[in-house]
Amino acid sequence: MTSASDRISTRPHEQRTPRVEERDGVWLIRSAEVARQVLRARDATTQAGFTAESLTGRMKDTPILFMDGEPHRQQRAKVARYFAPKTVATRYHAFMEARADALIASMADQPTSRLDRVTLRYSVEVASQVIGLTNSDMDKMAGRLEKFFDQPPFDLTRPGVGRSRFQAIRAAIAGNLPMLAFYLADVRPAIVARRKDPQEDVITHLLGEGYADSGILIECVTYGAAGMVTTREFISMATLHFLRTPPLRDRYLTAGEPERLAILGEILRLEPVVGHLFRRAQADLTVTDGDQTHTIPQGALIDLGTRQTNADERIVGAEPERICPGRDLPKGWSEEVMSFGDGPHKCPGNALALRESDVFLTRLLGHDLELVTEPHLEWDELIAGYALRGFEIAVR
Repeated sequence: MTSASDRISTRPHEQRTPRVEERDGVWLIRSAEVARQVLRARDATTQAGFTAESLTGRMKDTPILFMDGEPHRQQRAKVARYFAPKTVATRYHAFMEARADALIASMADQPTSRLDRVTLRYSVEVASQVIGLTNSDMDKMAGRLEKFFDQPPFDLTRPGVGRSRFQAIRAAIAGNLPMLAFYLADVRPAIVARRKDPQEDVITHLLGEGYADSGILIECVTYGAAGMVTTREFISMATLHFLRTPPLRDRYLTAGEPERLAILGEILRLEPVVGHLFRRAQADLTVTDGDQTHTIPQGALIDLGTRQTNADERIVGAEPERICPGRDLPKGWSEEVMSFGDGPHKCPGNALALRESDVFLTRLLGHDLELVTEPHLEWDELIAGYALRGFEIAVR
Protein backbone atom coordinates (compact mmCIF):
# COMPACT_ATOMS: atom_id res chain seq x y z
CA MET A 1 0.00 0.00 0.00
CA THR A 2 1.50 3.34 -1.08
CA SER A 3 1.43 6.12 1.53
CA ALA A 4 0.39 9.66 0.66
CA SER A 5 3.12 11.84 -0.82
CA ASP A 6 4.04 15.52 -0.52
CA ARG A 7 6.80 15.16 -3.09
CA ILE A 8 6.63 17.49 -6.07
CA SER A 9 9.79 16.34 -7.87
CA THR A 10 8.43 13.00 -8.99
CA ARG A 11 9.80 11.58 -12.21
CA PRO A 12 7.86 9.03 -14.28
CA HIS A 13 9.05 5.42 -14.19
CA GLU A 14 11.40 5.87 -11.21
CA GLN A 15 11.25 2.79 -8.98
CA ARG A 16 11.65 2.61 -5.21
CA THR A 17 12.48 -1.11 -5.26
CA PRO A 18 14.47 -3.29 -5.38
CA ARG A 19 16.82 -1.61 -2.92
CA VAL A 20 19.91 -2.82 -4.81
CA GLU A 21 19.69 -3.88 -8.44
CA GLU A 22 22.08 -4.68 -11.27
CA ARG A 23 20.71 -3.81 -14.70
CA ASP A 24 22.78 -4.09 -17.89
CA GLY A 25 26.02 -3.61 -15.99
CA VAL A 26 24.78 -0.59 -14.02
CA TRP A 27 24.20 -0.96 -10.27
CA LEU A 28 21.12 0.97 -9.14
CA ILE A 29 21.24 1.85 -5.44
CA ARG A 30 18.02 2.85 -3.66
CA SER A 31 19.13 1.95 -0.13
CA ALA A 32 20.45 4.87 1.95
CA GLU A 33 22.80 2.64 3.92
CA VAL A 34 24.32 1.10 0.78
CA ALA A 35 24.65 4.52 -0.84
CA ARG A 36 26.59 5.72 2.20
CA GLN A 37 28.87 2.68 2.06
CA VAL A 38 29.61 3.33 -1.61
CA LEU A 39 30.39 7.02 -1.05
CA ARG A 40 32.54 6.33 2.00
CA ALA A 41 34.51 3.46 0.48
CA ARG A 42 37.97 5.06 0.58
CA ASP A 43 39.56 5.13 -2.88
CA ALA A 44 37.31 2.26 -4.07
CA THR A 45 35.27 4.42 -6.45
CA THR A 46 35.81 7.48 -8.62
CA GLN A 47 33.59 10.31 -9.79
CA ALA A 48 31.43 9.34 -12.76
CA GLY A 49 28.73 12.03 -12.61
CA PHE A 50 28.50 15.46 -14.26
CA THR A 51 30.17 14.01 -17.42
CA ALA A 52 33.41 13.63 -15.41
CA GLU A 53 34.61 10.54 -17.27
CA SER A 54 34.39 12.23 -20.67
CA LEU A 55 36.34 15.28 -19.45
CA THR A 56 38.95 13.90 -17.04
CA GLY A 57 42.38 13.80 -18.65
CA ARG A 58 41.53 16.54 -21.15
CA MET A 59 42.25 19.38 -18.71
CA LYS A 60 45.54 20.62 -17.32
CA ASP A 61 44.02 21.44 -13.94
CA THR A 62 41.50 18.85 -12.75
CA PRO A 63 38.45 20.43 -11.09
CA ILE A 64 37.92 19.48 -7.46
CA LEU A 65 34.59 17.88 -8.38
CA PHE A 66 36.40 15.43 -10.67
CA MET A 67 39.29 14.67 -8.31
CA ASP A 68 39.54 11.55 -6.19
CA GLY A 69 41.92 10.06 -3.65
CA GLU A 70 44.65 12.06 -1.96
CA PRO A 71 44.65 15.02 -4.42
CA HIS A 72 40.94 15.48 -3.73
CA ARG A 73 41.42 15.28 0.05
CA GLN A 74 44.16 17.89 -0.08
CA GLN A 75 42.15 20.35 -2.16
CA ARG A 76 39.03 19.87 -0.02
CA ALA A 77 41.04 20.68 3.08
CA LYS A 78 42.34 23.87 1.48
CA VAL A 79 38.96 25.25 0.33
CA ALA A 80 36.97 24.14 3.39
CA ARG A 81 37.55 27.44 5.18
CA TYR A 82 35.55 29.36 2.57
CA PHE A 83 32.41 27.32 3.31
CA ALA A 84 32.74 26.70 7.05
CA PRO A 85 29.62 27.56 9.11
CA LYS A 86 31.55 30.17 11.12
CA THR A 87 32.78 31.81 7.92
CA VAL A 88 29.25 31.86 6.51
CA ALA A 89 27.93 33.50 9.68
CA THR A 90 30.65 36.13 10.06
CA ARG A 91 31.61 36.99 6.49
CA TYR A 92 28.53 36.50 4.34
CA HIS A 93 25.45 36.73 6.57
CA ALA A 94 25.10 40.52 6.46
CA PHE A 95 25.58 40.48 2.68
CA MET A 96 22.89 37.81 2.28
CA GLU A 97 20.47 39.83 4.41
CA ALA A 98 21.09 43.02 2.46
CA ARG A 99 20.66 41.36 -0.94
CA ALA A 100 17.56 39.45 0.12
CA ASP A 101 15.97 42.65 1.45
CA ALA A 102 16.77 44.54 -1.74
CA LEU A 103 15.52 41.86 -4.11
CA ILE A 104 12.30 41.26 -2.18
CA ALA A 105 11.68 45.02 -1.99
CA SER A 106 11.98 45.16 -5.78
CA MET A 107 9.46 42.30 -6.03
CA ALA A 108 7.02 44.26 -3.85
CA ASP A 109 7.30 47.19 -6.29
CA GLN A 110 6.05 45.01 -9.17
CA PRO A 111 2.53 43.65 -9.76
CA THR A 112 4.00 40.14 -10.11
CA SER A 113 7.50 38.64 -10.16
CA ARG A 114 9.09 35.48 -11.54
CA LEU A 115 10.46 33.86 -8.39
CA ASP A 116 12.77 31.52 -10.32
CA ARG A 117 14.52 34.57 -11.83
CA VAL A 118 14.85 36.33 -8.48
CA THR A 119 16.25 33.23 -6.78
CA LEU A 120 18.78 32.83 -9.58
CA ARG A 121 19.95 36.42 -9.12
CA TYR A 122 20.16 35.99 -5.33
CA SER A 123 22.06 32.67 -5.42
CA VAL A 124 24.45 34.02 -8.07
CA GLU A 125 25.24 37.08 -5.96
CA VAL A 126 25.88 35.03 -2.82
CA ALA A 127 28.00 32.37 -4.52
CA SER A 128 29.96 35.06 -6.37
CA GLN A 129 31.13 36.49 -3.05
CA VAL A 130 32.58 33.14 -2.05
CA ILE A 131 34.08 32.32 -5.44
CA GLY A 132 35.33 35.82 -6.22
CA LEU A 133 33.26 36.56 -9.33
CA THR A 134 32.55 40.14 -8.31
CA ASN A 135 33.90 42.16 -11.24
CA SER A 136 31.02 41.94 -13.71
CA ASP A 137 27.29 42.51 -14.06
CA MET A 138 25.38 40.00 -11.90
CA ASP A 139 22.23 39.87 -14.03
CA LYS A 140 24.17 39.19 -17.21
CA MET A 141 26.36 36.61 -15.49
CA ALA A 142 23.25 34.79 -14.27
CA GLY A 143 21.97 34.67 -17.83
CA ARG A 144 25.25 33.29 -19.13
CA LEU A 145 25.28 30.52 -16.52
CA GLU A 146 21.67 29.64 -17.27
CA LYS A 147 22.48 29.26 -20.97
CA PHE A 148 25.44 26.99 -20.17
CA PHE A 149 23.26 24.59 -18.20
CA ASP A 150 20.65 24.37 -20.97
CA GLN A 151 22.05 21.11 -22.34
CA PRO A 152 20.47 18.47 -24.61
CA PRO A 153 19.32 15.29 -22.82
CA PHE A 154 21.88 12.63 -22.02
CA ASP A 155 22.11 9.35 -20.12
CA LEU A 156 25.34 8.49 -18.31
CA THR A 157 24.39 4.81 -18.25
CA ARG A 158 24.52 4.53 -22.06
CA PRO A 159 27.49 4.59 -24.48
CA GLY A 160 28.28 8.11 -25.65
CA VAL A 161 25.91 9.27 -22.89
CA GLY A 162 23.06 8.29 -25.16
CA ARG A 163 23.50 11.18 -27.58
CA SER A 164 23.38 11.06 -31.33
CA ARG A 165 26.15 12.75 -33.31
CA PHE A 166 23.89 15.73 -33.91
CA GLN A 167 23.06 15.98 -30.20
CA ALA A 168 26.76 15.78 -29.33
CA ILE A 169 27.55 18.66 -31.70
CA ARG A 170 24.64 20.66 -30.33
CA ALA A 171 25.83 20.01 -26.77
CA ALA A 172 29.34 21.20 -27.63
CA ILE A 173 27.98 24.42 -29.10
CA ALA A 174 25.47 24.91 -26.28
CA GLY A 175 28.22 24.48 -23.71
CA ASN A 176 31.27 26.10 -25.30
CA LEU A 177 29.79 29.40 -26.48
CA PRO A 178 28.26 30.36 -23.10
CA MET A 179 31.43 29.16 -21.38
CA LEU A 180 33.56 31.42 -23.59
CA ALA A 181 31.26 34.34 -22.83
CA PHE A 182 31.38 33.48 -19.10
CA TYR A 183 35.17 33.48 -19.21
CA LEU A 184 35.57 36.73 -21.12
CA ALA A 185 32.92 38.72 -19.25
CA ASP A 186 33.07 37.30 -15.74
CA VAL A 187 36.02 35.04 -14.95
CA ARG A 188 38.87 36.88 -16.67
CA PRO A 189 38.03 40.28 -15.09
CA ALA A 190 37.96 38.60 -11.66
CA ILE A 191 41.32 36.91 -12.29
CA VAL A 192 42.92 40.19 -13.41
CA ALA A 193 41.58 42.00 -10.35
CA ARG A 194 42.83 39.34 -7.92
CA ARG A 195 46.26 39.18 -9.42
CA LYS A 196 46.53 42.86 -8.55
CA ASP A 197 44.67 42.71 -5.25
CA PRO A 198 44.27 39.20 -3.71
CA GLN A 199 41.10 38.56 -1.70
CA GLU A 200 39.86 35.86 0.67
CA ASP A 201 38.00 33.84 -1.98
CA VAL A 202 38.28 30.74 -4.14
CA ILE A 203 39.77 32.45 -7.22
CA THR A 204 42.59 33.95 -5.14
CA HIS A 205 43.23 30.49 -3.66
CA LEU A 206 43.40 28.90 -7.12
CA LEU A 207 45.84 31.55 -8.33
CA GLY A 208 48.00 30.75 -5.32
CA GLU A 209 47.89 27.07 -6.28
CA GLY A 210 49.22 27.93 -9.74
CA TYR A 211 46.03 27.25 -11.70
CA ALA A 212 45.92 28.49 -15.28
CA ASP A 213 42.98 30.60 -16.44
CA SER A 214 41.39 27.53 -18.06
CA GLY A 215 41.50 25.63 -14.77
CA ILE A 216 40.00 28.54 -12.87
CA LEU A 217 37.24 28.78 -15.47
CA ILE A 218 36.28 25.12 -14.98
CA GLU A 219 36.28 25.52 -11.20
CA CYS A 220 34.04 28.59 -11.49
CA VAL A 221 31.61 26.60 -13.64
CA THR A 222 31.73 23.78 -11.08
CA TYR A 223 31.00 26.10 -8.16
CA GLY A 224 28.44 27.85 -10.34
CA ALA A 225 26.48 24.62 -10.64
CA ALA A 226 26.82 23.77 -6.95
CA GLY A 227 26.38 27.20 -5.43
CA MET A 228 24.10 28.97 -7.85
CA VAL A 229 21.90 26.63 -9.87
CA THR A 230 21.07 24.11 -7.14
CA THR A 231 20.40 26.67 -4.40
CA ARG A 232 18.16 28.61 -6.76
CA GLU A 233 16.01 25.54 -7.34
CA PHE A 234 15.78 24.65 -3.68
CA ILE A 235 14.62 28.12 -2.60
CA SER A 236 11.88 28.00 -5.23
CA MET A 237 10.85 24.47 -4.22
CA ALA A 238 10.76 25.35 -0.51
CA THR A 239 8.64 28.43 -1.28
CA LEU A 240 6.16 26.30 -3.19
CA HIS A 241 5.81 23.89 -0.26
CA PHE A 242 5.30 26.74 2.21
CA LEU A 243 2.65 28.34 0.00
CA ARG A 244 0.80 25.04 -0.37
CA THR A 245 0.99 24.24 3.36
CA PRO A 246 0.19 27.32 5.50
CA PRO A 247 0.69 25.51 8.87
CA LEU A 248 4.23 24.58 7.81
CA ARG A 249 4.86 28.18 6.81
CA ASP A 250 3.55 29.45 10.16
CA ARG A 251 5.73 26.98 12.05
CA TYR A 252 8.77 28.02 10.05
CA LEU A 253 8.24 31.74 10.62
CA THR A 254 7.80 31.36 14.38
CA ALA A 255 10.70 28.94 14.89
CA GLY A 256 14.25 29.73 15.97
CA GLU A 257 17.11 29.25 13.54
CA PRO A 258 17.95 25.61 14.49
CA GLU A 259 14.34 24.51 13.94
CA ARG A 260 14.07 26.53 10.72
CA LEU A 261 17.17 24.85 9.34
CA ALA A 262 15.77 21.46 10.36
CA ILE A 263 12.54 22.22 8.48
CA LEU A 264 14.54 23.21 5.39
CA GLY A 265 16.60 20.03 5.75
CA GLU A 266 13.41 17.96 5.77
CA ILE A 267 12.11 19.69 2.63
CA LEU A 268 15.49 19.12 0.96
CA ARG A 269 15.39 15.45 1.97
CA LEU A 270 12.08 15.08 0.18
CA GLU A 271 13.09 17.26 -2.77
CA PRO A 272 16.84 16.71 -3.36
CA VAL A 273 17.95 19.02 -6.16
CA VAL A 274 20.51 16.52 -7.47
CA GLY A 275 18.57 13.33 -8.10
CA HIS A 276 21.41 10.95 -8.98
CA LEU A 277 25.04 10.53 -7.97
CA PHE A 278 27.29 8.38 -10.14
CA ARG A 279 30.47 6.53 -9.16
CA ARG A 280 32.73 4.06 -10.98
CA ALA A 281 33.99 1.04 -9.02
CA GLN A 282 37.79 0.84 -9.12
CA ALA A 283 37.84 -2.50 -7.29
CA ASP A 284 35.32 -5.13 -6.29
CA LEU A 285 33.15 -3.48 -3.65
CA THR A 286 31.13 -5.51 -1.13
CA VAL A 287 28.14 -3.73 0.44
CA THR A 288 25.51 -4.88 2.91
CA ASP A 289 21.83 -3.96 3.12
CA GLY A 290 20.32 -5.46 6.24
CA ASP A 291 20.96 -9.20 5.98
CA GLN A 292 21.76 -9.06 2.25
CA THR A 293 25.26 -8.77 0.81
CA HIS A 294 26.12 -7.59 -2.70
CA THR A 295 29.46 -7.44 -4.50
CA ILE A 296 29.73 -4.67 -7.08
CA PRO A 297 32.44 -5.68 -9.59
CA GLN A 298 35.38 -3.54 -10.58
CA GLY A 299 34.55 -1.26 -13.50
CA ALA A 300 30.81 -1.15 -12.83
CA LEU A 301 28.92 2.14 -13.03
CA ILE A 302 27.03 2.83 -9.79
CA ASP A 303 23.88 4.98 -9.91
CA LEU A 304 22.84 6.28 -6.48
CA GLY A 305 19.22 7.44 -6.66
CA THR A 306 18.92 10.30 -4.19
CA ARG A 307 15.14 10.56 -4.29
CA GLN A 308 14.88 6.87 -3.43
CA THR A 309 17.60 6.79 -0.76
CA ASN A 310 16.06 9.86 0.90
CA ALA A 311 12.74 8.01 1.14
CA ASP A 312 14.27 4.87 2.65
CA GLU A 313 11.92 3.88 5.49
CA ARG A 314 14.73 2.04 7.30
CA ILE A 315 16.41 5.43 7.85
CA VAL A 316 13.66 8.08 7.78
CA GLY A 317 10.79 6.06 9.24
CA ALA A 318 7.13 5.88 8.33
CA GLU A 319 5.53 7.98 5.59
CA PRO A 320 8.87 8.70 3.91
CA GLU A 321 7.33 10.92 1.22
CA ARG A 322 5.58 13.24 3.66
CA ILE A 323 7.15 16.42 5.11
CA CYS A 324 7.56 15.65 8.80
CA PRO A 325 10.15 17.95 10.45
CA GLY A 326 11.74 16.45 13.55
CA ARG A 327 12.02 12.86 12.33
CA ASP A 328 13.77 10.50 14.74
CA LEU A 329 16.74 9.61 12.54
CA PRO A 330 19.43 7.07 13.44
CA LYS A 331 22.63 8.45 14.95
CA GLY A 332 24.90 9.99 12.32
CA TRP A 333 22.15 10.96 9.88
CA SER A 334 21.17 14.60 9.34
CA GLU A 335 17.76 15.89 8.21
CA GLU A 336 18.65 16.12 4.52
CA VAL A 337 19.90 12.46 4.47
CA MET A 338 21.80 12.11 1.12
CA SER A 339 20.86 15.43 -0.51
CA PHE A 340 24.41 16.79 -0.12
CA GLY A 341 26.00 13.42 -0.83
CA ASP A 342 28.34 11.77 1.68
CA GLY A 343 31.94 10.78 2.13
CA PRO A 344 34.86 12.66 0.57
CA HIS A 345 32.65 14.21 -2.14
CA LYS A 346 29.96 15.52 0.21
CA CYS A 347 29.03 19.03 -0.89
CA PRO A 348 31.29 21.48 0.99
CA GLY A 349 28.74 24.28 0.68
CA ASN A 350 25.92 22.61 2.62
CA ALA A 351 26.01 25.15 5.47
CA LEU A 352 26.08 28.05 3.02
CA ALA A 353 23.19 26.66 0.95
CA LEU A 354 20.85 26.16 3.92
CA ARG A 355 21.66 29.48 5.56
CA GLU A 356 21.35 31.59 2.44
CA SER A 357 18.03 29.85 1.75
CA ASP A 358 16.89 30.59 5.31
CA VAL A 359 17.83 34.28 5.05
CA PHE A 360 15.84 34.72 1.85
CA LEU A 361 12.83 32.65 2.88
CA THR A 362 12.32 34.26 6.30
CA ARG A 363 12.11 37.63 4.56
CA LEU A 364 9.97 36.52 1.62
CA LEU A 365 7.45 34.53 3.67
CA GLY A 366 6.97 37.42 6.07
CA HIS A 367 5.06 39.21 3.29
CA ASP A 368 1.55 38.54 2.07
CA LEU A 369 2.17 36.35 -0.98
CA GLU A 370 -0.13 35.33 -3.79
CA LEU A 371 0.70 32.39 -6.05
CA VAL A 372 -0.15 33.79 -9.49
CA THR A 373 1.21 31.03 -11.75
CA GLU A 374 2.13 27.52 -10.63
CA PRO A 375 5.64 26.61 -11.80
CA HIS A 376 6.12 23.79 -14.25
CA LEU A 377 8.59 21.04 -13.46
CA GLU A 378 11.53 20.50 -15.81
CA TRP A 379 14.63 18.30 -15.59
CA ASP A 380 18.25 19.43 -15.79
CA GLU A 381 20.27 16.50 -17.09
CA LEU A 382 23.68 17.99 -16.26
CA ILE A 383 22.98 17.93 -12.52
CA ALA A 384 20.42 15.09 -12.81
CA GLY A 385 17.97 17.34 -11.01
CA TYR A 386 14.75 19.30 -11.27
CA ALA A 387 14.02 22.86 -12.31
CA LEU A 388 10.95 24.96 -11.49
CA ARG A 389 10.14 27.48 -14.21
CA GLY A 390 7.45 30.10 -14.71
CA PHE A 391 6.96 30.47 -10.94
CA GLU A 392 5.05 33.75 -10.71
CA ILE A 393 4.04 35.32 -7.40
CA ALA A 394 2.80 38.66 -6.13
CA VAL A 395 4.42 40.21 -3.05
CA ARG A 396 2.10 42.55 -1.14
